[in-house]
Amino acid sequence: MTKRNYYDVLGVRRDAPKDEIKRVYRGLAKEHHPDMNKDNVKASEEKFKEISEAYAVLCDDDKRARYDRFGHSGLSGYSSEDIFSGADLGDILRDVGFGGGVGGIFDTLFGGGERRSGYQRGPSRGSDIRYDLKITLEDVTFGLDTTIGVPRMKICDECGGSGSEPGTKKDICSNCNGTGQMRESRRTPFGQFTTVGNCNSCKGTGKIIKDPCCECKGAGRVREVSKIDVKVPAGVDDGLRLRLSGEGEPGLMGGPSGDLYVMLHVQAHNMFERYGNDVLCEVSISFTQAALGAEIEVPTLCGEKEHIKVSAGTQTDTVVKLKGKGIPSLRGYGSGDQHVRLKVTTPTKLSERQKELLREFEEQDTKEANKKSIFGKIIDGVKDTI
Repeated sequence: MTKRNYYDVLGVRRDAPKDEIKRVYRGLAKEHHPDMNKDNVKASEEKFKEISEAYAVLCDDDKRARYDRFGHSGLSGYSSEDIFSGADLGDILRDVGFGGGVGGIFDTLFGGGERRSGYQRGPSRGSDIRYDLKITLEDVTFGLDTTIGVPRMKICDECGGSGSEPGTKKDICSNCNGTGQMRESRRTPFGQFTTVGNCNSCKGTGKIIKDPCCECKGAGRVREVSKIDVKVPAGVDDGLRLRLSGEGEPGLMGGPSGDLYVMLHVQAHNMFERYGNDVLCEVSISFTQAALGAEIEVPTLCGEKEHIKVSAGTQTDTVVKLKGKGIPSLRGYGSGDQHVRLKVTTPTKLSERQKELLREFEEQDTKEANKKSIFGKIIDGVKDTI
């Protein structure tokens, strides 16, 4: 069953101070303590456990900060002993009249029990590795076959991963008698807890390396930069993760290797902008090309030039589409389009002859406008007389 939000369990605000949280818990603990609800002990125990756990987390600054940031998953590695360590639950329960059975109630609800830490003996899977790879928009268009250098551990060739000098043997650890684990029990206000962890002497292996390998110094693994071939398919997006199975860190004691995850980062292009599988670029045209029309060359991602027709009277920001000249679909369903935005540029340096021609053009354009204006007035006058 999904855990409820701790703040909702206690009925307090997320910014509630600790003294308010303690006051609220004091009242709820007295209300829901199993000794006060003999008719429905099971439901009372569950409620009491829920509010006590919420209080134990929210009254501890470190646990509360982790919970605020990650929610319940931030405490997933905590045992019951970890959750309740440092909480003053015993004092609160004594204050509200339940001084006799503090340890007993927590033994019943949280089990006391045994806590294990560290890894178990035997083969274990190696860690995964992340590698960040920068690629260009052209790489996205055509795909990319490349080789990357990944720093990672590998099994020591000298000792074969044993950690011992070739020809020597490991001794049984005298501290744990070869079990690899040490057991420690202690009594707390919440019951007796037993901690089972790795032996400090042999690090959980059960054996002591008497003569360490001179190559890996007893670790059984050495670090190297491995050359790994990576195939980036066409059409990938920024942030896409490629998984290379078995290319991560080697496993321990014969366990399988982890995986390598290549994170793709598409760099910004100096000419093209990407919108899904479409691309957009801007091309400047002159005033005369826009006015009279023209045929111009435009660049494409594939490197070839394409010819497009500029219609007479084209206005700035007009967009022309080149079908199929965008980015291929990652799933192989064709390609996007390239959109060319035309920008009409105004000349800044004119010769005297050019200025003279433009003045003539302006004069002629003004006359045409006036004729249209007079003609319009005449038409309006005729309409009024009808």
